[in-house]
Amino acid sequence: MSLLNASLTAQLSELLKKMVSKIEIISYVDNSETSQKVKSLLEEVSQQSDKISISEVNNNEISNVKRKPSFELRRKLDNPVNGESTVSVSFAGLPLGHEFSSLVLALLQVSGYAPKISDEQRDAILKLGSHNVTTYMSVICLNCPEVVQSLNTISVINPKIQHTVVEGSAFREEVDKLGVMSVPAVFENGKLISSGRAGIDELVSVLAEQEKSVEQNENGNNGNSVSSANVALAEKMNSQNPYDIVIAGGGPAASAAAIYTARKGLRTAMIMDHRGGQVVETESIENHISQTHTTGSQLAADLTKHISQYDIDVFTPDWADSLDLSKEPYGLHTIHARSGGSLKARAVIIATGATWRTLGIPGEDEYRNRGVSFCPHCDGPLFKDKNVVVVGGGNSGVEAAIDLAGVAKHVTVVEFMDVLKADQVLLNALHKLPNTEVITSAAVSSIEGNGSKVTAIRYIDRNKADDDENREHIVETDGVFVQIGLAPNTRWLVNNISLNNRGEIITNRAGCTDTPGVFAAGDCSDEPYKQIVTAYGSGANAALSAFDYLIRSPQNK
Repeated sequence: MSLLNASLTAQLSELLKKMVSKIEIISYVDNSETSQKVKSLLEEVSQQSDKISISEVNNNEISNVKRKPSFELRRKLDNPVNGESTVSVSFAGLPLGHEFSSLVLALLQVSGYAPKISDEQRDAILKLGSHNVTTYMSVICLNCPEVVQSLNTISVINPKIQHTVVEGSAFREEVDKLGVMSVPAVFENGKLISSGRAGIDELVSVLAEQEKSVEQNENGNNGNSVSSANVALAEKMNSQNPYDIVIAGGGPAASAAAIYTARKGLRTAMIMDHRGGQVVETESIENHISQTHTTGSQLAADLTKHISQYDIDVFTPDWADSLDLSKEPYGLHTIHARSGGSLKARAVIIATGATWRTLGIPGEDEYRNRGVSFCPHCDGPLFKDKNVVVVGGGNSGVEAAIDLAGVAKHVTVVEFMDVLKADQVLLNALHKLPNTEVITSAAVSSIEGNGSKVTAIRYIDRNKADDDENREHIVETDGVFVQIGLAPNTRWLVNNISLNNRGEIITNRAGCTDTPGVFAAGDCSDEPYKQIVTAYGSGANAALSAFDYLIRSPQNK
């Protein structure tokens, strides 16, 4: 059976020309259908490069192998790294879909092709100790490849770190036992250490924190402490001289602002939790001007590459936590970060974007990633043949319901208003599906569970009187997908920057706030259209306005 079409095979053949050294693929398979597909995939891949050989461990020899099918990419090192003489990456299941790119990148990097990371990132990775981590993913998950590829890169640079990538749907019993209900999910020693989108910087920090925790336990110290990675980041931030511009955020608006200020010759810094912002969660982008098609992860990589062309200091992973405003005209503003560090600047651009809006009801936080999810693309396959509820009847909610109906046993859409707000074409598609139902005029009041996972939701029928005994209802469900839009990341500003009733930063047409020296751009601002292209313009506007503000500073006269 052929799993790769002619176009993909041609692309693969061209990419594998970049392989540096020979590698061995050791496969562990049985007689299952998935094993036969894995065998076929590996054979097709190996045919595209003479630097790849396959060793198959037959069925009688693998009784002690935990997962079948699985395979390991392995290369013997000429010179040991951190005392290890072999570099390897392991996959369990069939890495197709979004994860095929992870497999290709792993082939290249295990062969010796140098990962494109900064010297600082490489040094931080090499300082890590021994780890054995497992990432559970879905091949249709948008956020999974970043986590998978980041941990693969970390394990290639530092062979003391072992990484196994597991396709959740191929090992459902294992996934259920661990209680994995949201991907990507990273485990070490049976403990969840990271859930959701994360890049190299975030994951290095997570692994460093695990080492710190182990050290504390061994020394009998169970108190709270700041991770060594956070301490180092905070120290680096605190040692900086004041900047001309500090930009909070890492998405399209922040990136555009940083590029514009750097090109104006302004000393610029960025503080962000991850590179690319919310855009990395977008699967397909077809309205990005000059490109007929791209993906969120690719666009994030393009933005990162563009920023790297300029002398811009990037502090990540970190979050702007509070803002101290200067009391003097053209004085220094200070952004305090969650790591404990702070940055001072003559001007600040806030482009912190938005995140999924939550219901704010009992059970929502308690059962997040244990049945409560915000990404149907990522987590939908984990609810195969189960009952799910989608909260929200707008376009995102109805689109989620349509997608989930293809895998779930039954989908219930719950909407607060008396009608669904989605476009008619989506409603027509929804109503044609036999395993969906809609409940309107319903205010979800709580999410119920058994302590380990979601079991039901409670909602109030808004058409019933307060004293009506039939007003409250329960819908039994295995999962709840919250799809009620986005909320601006501005709660850290409520005491000193003017916000509208939606929590967005109030700006004028030039991106200026009502505070001198503070500007805003993108989804966190009251920019009316939340699009990538408008975020670019918004960021550029804010940058040019900040430049205009600074050149009028008394010190420039």
